[in-house]
Amino acid sequence: MLVEGKWTADWHPVQAKDDKGGFVRQISGFRNWVTADGAAGPTGEGGFAAEAGRYHLYVALICPWASRTLIGRSLKGLEDVIAVSIVEPALTKEGWRFGSYPGATTDAVNGALYMHEIYTKADPRYTGRATVPVLWDRQKNTIVNNESADILRMLNTGFGPLAKNDIDLYPAAHRSAIDAFSDKIYPALNNGVYRAGFATTQVAYEEAFNDVFRCLDEVDAALEGKRFLFADHPTESDIRLFVTLVRFDVAYHGLFKCNLRRVADYRNLRPFVRAMLDWPGIRKTVDIDHIKQGYYSIASLNPNGIVPVGPDLSEVL
Repeated sequence: MLVEGKWTADWHPVQAKDDKGGFVRQISGFRNWVTADGAAGPTGEGGFAAEAGRYHLYVALICPWASRTLIGRSLKGLEDVIAVSIVEPALTKEGWRFGSYPGATTDAVNGALYMHEIYTKADPRYTGRATVPVLWDRQKNTIVNNESADILRMLNTGFGPLAKNDIDLYPAAHRSAIDAFSDKIYPALNNGVYRAGFATTQVAYEEAFNDVFRCLDEVDAALEGKRFLFADHPTESDIRLFVTLVRFDVAYHGLFKCNLRRVADYRNLRPFVRAMLDWPGIRKTVDIDHIKQGYYSIASLNPNGIVPVGPDLSEVL
């Protein structure tokens, strides 16, 4: 991570632990919002008005949090408004790196080699992890926001008529249900798989493991007779669920020891993943090779760097 703007030691997935030895995720440090008129959003300062070509998105195809924003950008028809840079899948000793791996890009905006350089360009004394996604403002030369939940929501409404598609990812009639669902699945499932995979004690691992499968069982039941959770189209909730499920069998089941069941074993989760992949604009945001190469590059979990040939994902994808 960065300490006072300087990279320290080698990258490691666990930077903080709770009193049980459980994985604690860093709180995002940049929380400004793009709005149609440049007014301040729910957090941060104003001055970030929606303009075509002004903002740039930094992502990793391995990362579920970053993939939320790629899906939102695609569903809202903002590809021509917001350009994207994609880091290589393998995590290096200095974290995310830009390069020539198939499906990755160089950084055409700031000329950075590592993602942490983007953070120190925004704040030369930044302390924290250099995570993705990052929404960058070319005009102010700074990070607008590095919280995926914020970015997804501002993509839904913040760019106003610049968005080509009118799909509403956070419809008013379902906002209370969407918020409640997010509150449930973030600690138990979205972050739960990481709590299991990066646990440093048996008790922390088992607690996370149980949360993951209790949540999967509940969501599978909630999807009975439904294509999507709350509407006849994908909403924010479906995106939050999908990005974890599409990585589950290929990474979390084996590497993160979440091995009680696969998504392929669930009656309703399996067709849900297919329905999401079949929705126009979503499948192109998923790269299974990046996901496998990225997760299995985590040296603390896979010191020999061997990437498994399997699993067979034909039942899910």
